[in-house]
Amino acid sequence: MADSQPLLSPEELSALSQAVDNGSLQVDTGYNMDAQVRKHDLTAEDSSLGINVMSIDMINERFIRLFRLGMLEVLRTSPRMNPTRAQILRFGDYLKDLRAPLSVNIVRMTPLRGYAMVVIEPTVVFSSLDSFFGGFGRGVGQLPPGRLFTPTETRIIKIILQVFFRSFKEAWSPVTAVDFEHVSSEINPQFAQIADENDLVVLTRFEAEATSHGAGYIDMVIPYVALKPVRDLLRSRVQTGDGNEESDKVWRQQLADAVHDAELHMQVLLGKLQIPLSQLQTMQPGDVLPFKKNDHARMMVRDMPIYDVEVGAMNGLMAVKIVESISPNAQKSSP
Repeated sequence: MADSQPLLSPEELSALSQAVDNGSLQVDTGYNMDAQVRKHDLTAEDSSLGINVMSIDMINERFIRLFRLGMLEVLRTSPRMNPTRAQILRFGDYLKDLRAPLSVNIVRMTPLRGYAMVVIEPTVVFSSLDSFFGGFGRGVGQLPPGRLFTPTETRIIKIILQVFFRSFKEAWSPVTAVDFEHVSSEINPQFAQIADENDLVVLTRFEAEATSHGAGYIDMVIPYVALKPVRDLLRSRVQTGDGNEESDKVWRQQLADAVHDAELHMQVLLGKLQIPLSQLQTMQPGDVLPFKKNDHARMMVRDMPIYDVEVGAMNGLMAVKIVESISPNAQKSSP
């Protein structure tokens, strides 16, 4: 295929540019100049629908209570941790704010797809290590670049992760059953590629109590696509049990008792007839409207048929005798 030739020569392009600059050539004279446009990236994923972030915040608040109790049992410390609001951002934007060395742990959250990431800042590791050996939870400041965690520090990290996974699993139990599997560990977050740079992730940062060397944090990073299978569950902010708890049974019985005390207004329908509007407008007192009487009358509650009944008298009063009950879904013609 021959090379395509430019439509305009360089001299012509230069003349057009000069005409625009000096104002001799009018611009903004095209069609639909008032149309409003919005930039759209076809490679970006839309996060406006699907994931209820507030539901994740509620799960994280429950996780904090469980995590503090678990840390108190195994490390003799109950750190004050505050969850920040869950946010959805690009994975590349999250990585650019991290500085190694960090305890970066790749985990698999079954049955969710893909991998998640738990990032523990060194201040949390050293504070927990100091508390474990009887100290007051003091850190040691920032680690020099390239410095690896010692075997003792690695063991503390494993203990923190065990408590983290157990607490997170229980916090998610009202929504869905999840399990954790530790896959690998890194000190540089750039090597932990759980998603592409432009992929969205759900980030929750748990900030630990500030020490003399600054505040520590633990990040839970879950790919946005991993949560899509449970997005319908996350849309419901209120999670309930399976209905077998004793409190549910008591509440159900109390509700049934309250419903049974409700008063109903009942009507007995003897029959129906259909006449034109012109005849109705000309009716006078004393006119008689004949209609065919059905075998049974119908008892209604708020225009809903309940029973077929017989009309009679008892103790000098009009009365009805129930002949047959009518299901609300039964398709019966009215008498």
